[in-house]
Amino acid sequence: MATDEKTLLLNRARSIQGHMGAVVRMLEQDAYCIDIIKQTQAIEKALDKLNALILERHLNACVTTAIRSNKPAERERVIGELMDVFKTTSKL
Repeated sequence: MATDEKTLLLNRARSIQGHMGAVVRMLEQDAYCIDIIKQTQAIEKALDKLNALILERHLNACVTTAIRSNKPAERERVIGELMDVFKTTSKL
């Protein structure tokens, strides 16, 4: 992974981590419920963006390499991984 990509992903993950810390503090301080929900919704959106960036990287690197390879098992493996991710997401 390129250093700038890794830095971007790490910064986003650390930001999410900070927001989760804020939710914990809000819960400890009995903050207004709607404010807590707004915060957790923002975290969900941030996680969605992080997942999209990670998926984009995976598609552009790992999946592209596997699809171009002469190994059918490798192509099937990466396609299976993607299907598993989407199956897991749809069960939530």
